[in-house]
Amino acid sequence: MAQKTLLTQRDCEVTLRRLCHQLNEVHVPWSRTVLVGIQPRGSKLLKALVAQLEAEFATGPIAHGLLDITFHRDDFRRRDEPLAASPTEMDVLIEGKRVVLIDDVLYTGRSVRAALDALGDFGRPERVELCVLIDRRFSRELPIQPDYSGRRVDALNHERVRLNWNGEALESVLLESQPYAPER
Repeated sequence: MAQKTLLTQRDCEVTLRRLCHQLNEVHVPWSRTVLVGIQPRGSKLLKALVAQLEAEFATGPIAHGLLDITFHRDDFRRRDEPLAASPTEMDVLIEGKRVVLIDDVLYTGRSVRAALDALGDFGRPERVELCVLIDRRFSRELPIQPDYSGRRVDALNHERVRLNWNGEALESVLLESQPYAPER
C-alpha cells in the first residue's frame, strides 16, 4: 500500500490552530456554543480543539459532548457482524444553542447525516455547523459541506485518509492508496 503524507506534525499543529482561530471568530462568547464530536473518530479531534480553545481563547470551560451515531446510520442493518456502539456523552444542553459537529474526515456525508438525526434526540439547536480536519470533496453522496475544514483533499475512492494520533497529539495525516482494481 503506497502512502503519501498530507500533513506533517508541524502542519497538523498549524491546521488545528487555524481551525481554533476560525471557530473563535464566530463563536465568542462561548456560552452559546456546544462542540459535539462524532464518535468514534471525531472524539480525538474534539478533545484537541477544546484543549487548545480553552488554553488560548476561552475564559471558562467550553461546553462539549460526544455523540454516537451507530444506530442512526442508514447501513447499520446491512452488515454481517454485530455493531459495537461508542459511548454518547452529552452532558450539555443543545436546545437553542449553536452546535458545531466535529469529525476527522468528511467523505460521503452519511456520517454527518446520521449525526444530525442523532442530535435531534437531544433537542433543537439554534444552528448546526460542521468542522472537519480533512474534506474529501469529490466523494460526496449527500449535499453536505463543512463550515470549517483544515485541508481539502482530492482522493480517489480506492484511497484512504488515515490520521495518526499519539495520545492527544495529531502526528500526521496520510493518504494510503491501494492498487486500483476496477469492479467487474
